[in-house]
Amino acid sequence: MDILGIVERIGEAPAAALFGVMTGVIFGIAAQRSQFCLRAATVEFARGRLGPRMAIWLLCFSTALVWVQAADLAGLMRAEDARMMAVPGSWSGAIVGGLLFGVGMVLARGCSGRLLVLAGTGNLRAVVAGLVFAVVAQMSLYGILAPARAEIAGLWITGGGRNLDLLAALHLPEASGLALGLALAGIALWLSFRNRLRVATLVFASGVGFAVAVGWAVTFGLSRVAFDPVQIESVTFTGPSASTLMFFLAPERVLDFDIGLVPGVFIGAFLAAWAAGELKAQSFHDPVTMTRSGLGAAAMGFGGMLAGGCAIGAGVTGGSIFVGTAWAALTAMWVGAAITDRLLDQRGARGAPVAV
Repeated sequence: MDILGIVERIGEAPAAALFGVMTGVIFGIAAQRSQFCLRAATVEFARGRLGPRMAIWLLCFSTALVWVQAADLAGLMRAEDARMMAVPGSWSGAIVGGLLFGVGMVLARGCSGRLLVLAGTGNLRAVVAGLVFAVVAQMSLYGILAPARAEIAGLWITGGGRNLDLLAALHLPEASGLALGLALAGIALWLSFRNRLRVATLVFASGVGFAVAVGWAVTFGLSRVAFDPVQIESVTFTGPSASTLMFFLAPERVLDFDIGLVPGVFIGAFLAAWAAGELKAQSFHDPVTMTRSGLGAAAMGFGGMLAGGCAIGAGVTGGSIFVGTAWAALTAMWVGAAITDRLLDQRGARGAPVAV
């Protein structure tokens, strides 16, 4: 891709937004067709199963590791320059925020990324929950919840003015991240064949991880040619959801990668659902479900901002470059989701298929 040519033709900010849309469309199509969902995978695991949802999530995660680590080795990106790695991280934020996010995604029946994908297919429940998520995320960043977020995040910070690079901290060879990704991909394929997943599902599940690598590569490439500083980032939904909300509410509008990402995911999910004949308006069945979904979305909004990323942002994007707090947040999300499912949803549900 001729990033310099695109920048010279349309400008740096529009180019960043365009790359966000492109990355989002890839993610939206792949996530809609594969039914990628961390919540479904954690619930399946908590109920003692290594089923199709677990296989899909692991295939996405491993694919992201393989592509991103290979890109890093090839010089197409530099993990140490990524914003997630270049700023201090919060262990306390990752743990507390991850637990809250895990609780929230079970209550809302989907993580923030899954809600955005479902919204693109006509699911009005996901639209409402997504709006609650974005509002609470913005409140946690600059609003009334910001002091609480800062207080919790400040309890335990990574040292050295940067986040922790797990590969460097463990003194592992540069290619060890790629090797781990390939090993996990092998396990994911074994689980996929064991659960008789279709080849198309495997391709699209891999496409979710590929979208993460695309985001890293294009923002890194843009940072090399742009005159103004450009954040090296990829797919995440906590900060971008809040930014997109304010883009349409605030009088001053600035284009960047985040502003393109959220609409891109919506467009991709819509196109995929339309092509498959799966567009369908859905709403809440009862007030209890609506209340539960709203509470879950709020927990994810605060938890995701506190943890430094959502199930995708921390769990896959940050994990793909071995950001220490991202792996801590991902672990906490699994724990929070498993405990919540066990306390609220497992009565009579053990062994039953997990709804997505």
